[in-house]
Amino acid sequence: MLTQTDTQWGGITIITKLPASESATNSTQLLRLLQLSSAALPVGGYSFSQGLEYAIDTGWIKTDTHVADWVSLLMHESLAQVDLPLLQRLIHAQHTNNPEQTTYWNAYTLACRETSELRLTDTAMGDALMRLLKQLDIPVHPPAKETSFLTAFAATAHHWQIDTHNTCVGFLWSWLENQIAAATKLVPLGQTSAQKLLVQLGDELPAVLEKAAQIDDENIGSSLPGLAMASSWHETQYSRLFRS
Repeated sequence: MLTQTDTQWGGITIITKLPASESATNSTQLLRLLQLSSAALPVGGYSFSQGLEYAIDTGWIKTDTHVADWVSLLMHESLAQVDLPLLQRLIHAQHTNNPEQTTYWNAYTLACRETSELRLTDTAMGDALMRLLKQLDIPVHPPAKETSFLTAFAATAHHWQIDTHNTCVGFLWSWLENQIAAATKLVPLGQTSAQKLLVQLGDELPAVLEKAAQIDDENIGSSLPGLAMASSWHETQYSRLFRS
């Protein structure tokens, strides 16, 4: 068995080795986190632009700078205010084995979706993940007739013993990657520009996560009129690549 070895570098203690059992556990959790947040997860995330397709089609977004501004605003004013605080509470409900709280926060999440398309994004991906969990023999039961993707994501992370912070990081990165993938097709962007955006916006993730951690129950919620209008008008857009 390996033993922990500490070395000093620039006044900082660096752990160069971990006990074999702990290292194996950490590696397994990391692999599960990568699996859960992967674009290859068969939940249909690639099918939804969440209003971005209309914003590009109507000319609100024309360049990679516009994409960065749009996505950054959504991260700071929507995901930090709604999705991430709710994900934290859904994870806590799983950790404490509290189905009543799971049901409550699941309903709260769906109530925060301002359009039928945004709600469809959430429930379609949630139902797809619940079906996948059943096929993987993971004992998770839907808390209601309609399951939010956040609820299913939290339940999966709990089963795989992924801690709350890393679960939130994985969820946020998955959302960001899907948005940039959609923009790459729609603007369109080159692959290099897309990677630059991922680096630029990825640097904002710590601030988004920190903001989300400060939101109390009474302040969960956000309204972005531009997003709501783009999502609503997308329903009747003459030609579409994405479902929302």
